[in-house]
Amino acid sequence: MSEQDFISQSKVAIVGLGLMGGSLALALHGRCQGLLGCDQNPRTLEFAGRQRIFSQLTDKPEDILPIADVVVLATPLNSILHFIERLPNLHPGSPIILDLGSTKSVVMRAYGSLPPRFDPLGGHPMCGKAKTGFENAEKSLFKGAAFAFTPLERTSEQARSFAEDLASILDAHALWLDAEIHDRWCAATSHLPYLVASALAGSTPAETKPLIGPGIRSTTRIAATPASIMLDILQTNRENILEQMESFQELLDHYRSLLLSADYETMKSVLDENANRQQELSAGPEGG
Repeated sequence: MSEQDFISQSKVAIVGLGLMGGSLALALHGRCQGLLGCDQNPRTLEFAGRQRIFSQLTDKPEDILPIADVVVLATPLNSILHFIERLPNLHPGSPIILDLGSTKSVVMRAYGSLPPRFDPLGGHPMCGKAKTGFENAEKSLFKGAAFAFTPLERTSEQARSFAEDLASILDAHALWLDAEIHDRWCAATSHLPYLVASALAGSTPAETKPLIGPGIRSTTRIAATPASIMLDILQTNRENILEQMESFQELLDHYRSLLLSADYETMKSVLDENANRQQELSAGPEGG
């Protein structure tokens, strides 16, 4: 059976129907045998039901997980870890388990404790929006984005092929990484930028609102991400984020030093260098 056939003949359970889980559900509608959804929020379940894309919806994972061939964990990070602990009691079979958490090392360690019958694989799509929730989900959310996958040694070829085909369905770019490398890179490309955006939003005087334009709006966009989501990430990738903060602080101090000394020639050189770096970094799949 080809991997495309595997997806079309599989029942996929998505636990957590927020922006990511909801967008994934929209993209998978009609591509699998059955789409099963689980969320703890009654309003989310009501909204999901109105989409008419799910075979079954519930707030109890035990209602759907036992019949799923693939289980996608799309909840906040600490909830993902909690679900992994419960999986042996929730699913009697040998499903593929894929999570969408933003920190991977801690998740991969948790996967290592699962019984051998489970087929786990870490995942992290590098996309998103400032507004969360299923009501803001989009079928095309993953288009053009990198979708990082972090396998264990035990991850089967079927699970790897499933991941590649899933990325293809989503029009995303599959990127296979070691979990520790993923976390180090994400500290630089996602987690520190969130803190910088938050600090910039917090330090901008309220009286400047009449002059707020697209520059600061785009720069601070990710500061709107709910702290309840980001705290899990900051806790689980703390050391990598602190290391990136030190590098950022050094450059910020250098800028301050150049301004204090009125060394505008050197300042221009540094700014030009980093403008070129921005162009190089942006010449690829869009992140989030």
